[in-house]
This record gives sequence, C-alpha cells and structure tokens, in this order.
Amino acid sequence: MADKYDVIVLGSGPGGYVAAIRCAQLGLKTAIVERELLGGICLNWGCIPTKALLRSAEILHYAQHAKDYGLKIAGEIEADLDAVVKRSRGVAKQLNQGVTHLMKKNKIAVHMGEGTLTGPTSLTVKGEKGEEKLTAKHIIVATGARARDLPFAKADGKRVWTYRHAMTPKEMPKKLLVIGSGAIGIEFASFYNDMGCDVTVVEMLDRIVPVEDKDVSAFLEKSLTKQGMTIMTGAGVEDLKVSDKGVKAKIKDSKGKVTETEFSHCITAIGIVPNTEDIGLDKLADMEKGFIQIDDYGRTKSKGLWAIGDCTPGPWLAHKASHEGVTTAEAIAKELGNKDVHPHPLDRGNIPGCTYCHPQIASVGLTEAKAKEAGHDVKAGTFPFIGNGKAIALGEAEGFVKTVFDAKTGELLGAHMVGAEVTEMIQGFVVGKTLETTEAELMQTVFPHPTISESMHESVLASYGRALHI
Repeated sequence: MADKYDVIVLGSGPGGYVAAIRCAQLGLKTAIVERELLGGICLNWGCIPTKALLRSAEILHYAQHAKDYGLKIAGEIEADLDAVVKRSRGVAKQLNQGVTHLMKKNKIAVHMGEGTLTGPTSLTVKGEKGEEKLTAKHIIVATGARARDLPFAKADGKRVWTYRHAMTPKEMPKKLLVIGSGAIGIEFASFYNDMGCDVTVVEMLDRIVPVEDKDVSAFLEKSLTKQGMTIMTGAGVEDLKVSDKGVKAKIKDSKGKVTETEFSHCITAIGIVPNTEDIGLDKLADMEKGFIQIDDYGRTKSKGLWAIGDCTPGPWLAHKASHEGVTTAEAIAKELGNKDVHPHPLDRGNIPGCTYCHPQIASVGLTEAKAKEAGHDVKAGTFPFIGNGKAIALGEAEGFVKTVFDAKTGELLGAHMVGAEVTEMIQGFVVGKTLETTEAELMQTVFPHPTISESMHESVLASYGRALHI
C-alpha cells in the first residue's frame, strides 16, 4: 500500500529542501525523495564547497602578498592541495548533516532512492529498501541540473573535468584550459590561478562573464590578465584529443586562426542540462529544451504537479530555487485551504547574480545596454574603489560600483559591482529594487563610514553628477 502525503518533493537541493521545510511549517504532511545526498548539488558539489576552495586560495593570495601589508612570513608559502580539498569536503559534509537535522526537526519523511513519477500525484522510489510507492495531493519536482558535456569530448574525471571533478582533484593541474567564462568557469579559473596554475580561459562570445554589464566584463578581463591568466574571447575549442599525459586542444581565435595547444587538464563550463529525462514526465508537463514549463507559482499543466529550480527556466541560481520553493509551498497550502498564506510570484528582475572570482562581481537588474534597449532614458554613474577610504585601507582599491537609473522616474534599473566583498554588498540594491526605491531615497540614505558600501552611495550620486569623492 502506498504511503500518502500532502506534498512530496522530488529532489533535495536548495529548492527542494526549502520547499519541504516551508510545506512542513504550514502544517502539511511532507516527504522528500533524494537519490544521492541531502542538500543536492549546491551544498555537496556546488555553491558551498566551491566557496571553501576559493577561501583557501584567497588566504594563499594574501599570505603571498604579506609584504604589501607590512608583514613578514618566514619560510616558503605553498598550498597543500589535499588539505584544501579535505577542508572543502568537510564544509560540505557539515551542511549535509545540517539539512538532515532540518528534515528531522520539521518531521519531514526522507526516502532515499531514485524517484520516478507514475502520475502527477504518485511516484515510485527505488532504493535500499527496494521499491516504495508514494502518493500525495501535490508533488514538487526539484531535480536540478548537471554540467553539459562537449559534443566531441565527454568529461572523464581524469583529464577532462566538470565542476565536480574540479572540486576534488587528485593532482594540481600544471596548465589548465577552462572552456566557458560564466560564473562556474571563471570561479574555477580564479581558484586554480591563485593556486599557482597556468590558466587559459576560452569564451565563444566577445567578452567574459557575458551576462554582466560590459564595463564589469572589461574590468574583470583586465584584472585576470594582470594576474597572469590568458583570456581568449570570440574564440572556440573545435576539438580535444585526450591522452594519459594531457589534452591537446584545437582553438580557433577571434581572427579565425586555429592553433593546437597542449594542456595538462581541461574544465568544461559550457552550461547545464536539466535532470528531467527518465523520471516519468512524459505527457505530464510541457517541456522546452528539457526544462519544465511552469507558471509564476510553479504549476505545470497537470493538476497537482509543480516544478522549481534548475529543472525549470533560468536563471539557474540556488537562491532563485529557494525563493521558488517557498512560493510554491505557499501556493500549494493555499490550494489546500490555508487562508493565511499569500504567495507572491517571483520577480526575475530582482534576482541578484554573484560570481566569487578574484575580484568578485555582483549585479542585479538591467545592464546599461539592456536598459537602453528596453527604451529607458538612462542615467548611469560609476564610482571607483580608489576613491573609497576603507578599500584603500584594506589594500582592496581595485573595483567599482555602477548604478543605472531611469532618467524620467528615478527608478533604480540595475546595479553592477566588481571588487572585494561586492557579493555581500549587492543585497542593498536588491532590497532597494524590491521596495521600488528611487535615486532620491538612495541619496538620502546614510551609509556608515568607513565602509566599502559607501561606494554604493557615491555611485548613485555619480549617476546624477553629484559624486563627492572623485
């Protein structure tokens, strides 16, 4: 006889486990199905352990530049790759255990195994207990996505890596090729470059981190090149020959010239593939390029079947998935008769993006170019960190903040940052956009001194020709 629930969540990543917790908070009998590790890719193989690696690289960078701060460190400074990876895995394990605790705390039933839908409100789970049959009034699909392989070279974990292999390397690459300059590619390029590896980044489009404002892209490319990285834009990898000794890559540059270069390893970061095949979605949901099509609350075309996170249209970000998880949980509770919940659809224009390279980049809303394309009369201003006292005192004067406003209404259309700790600062502008703030309100906001966040205030002033410190 099948176990019955109000809600079953298929997948326990940052979308799935958050959705399950919110359902439980709302008094719904909830279960979660996971085939590998609670916390999904983000906690175990993505966002969090990657940041642990980057933190180690950051500490190494500061130690190697101790003299810039008037300090002397005796002896040679070097990285212990095994210890760095072990620390990262320890962080992932701690968070996995944290999610396990949250499931118990919220009385969420956990079914470990491979879940397959047998209908919009039923599924089977094949695991250590054999085959279990589960039913629910509602099912949320939160199966996430995986790295896309090159058409001519699949990742083998030896010489050709995806992000999962790059997080647990058995050896330090001597010469690394990174294909793709989105957040994942640039973060790993930055990590291995700081660790002392010779890194080349190949990007098909005309600039790196192409979703960012062009000024941020240009600044980051200049910074990474200064750090010793080779950046090739408007270029493509046409073929890879993999051997036990390394990788030979045929690279076509922006002028059409093709050269063959040898590397010890290669990381492919060319996008993602949704985990939606072979889970019983046939005829249950509309699909586009493998992604489940949903409404603003996560509903599919089948009553009782919902979807969130990376298996749905982008942006493919953990915080977007978590927000969707809460929205969908509340929409389900409302359908089940809870009159105290008022779910709000996700405003995709207010989703921040963060990339934890060195220097960091962060943004929200429209770039200057996109704002103009949308028909706005734009006022944009930039304030460099070199004009900020705290940034200079920290030895982090590399970077800037750029803000974009509608000249007629004063609406904040977008904000774009590059530099130290900007991933922590961007939320100020996210809150501002969510509250529909204008330039006048931001100008009247008091920012604490001395902080790097004062650059946010100055960039607003600069947009209107009123910057004080530059």
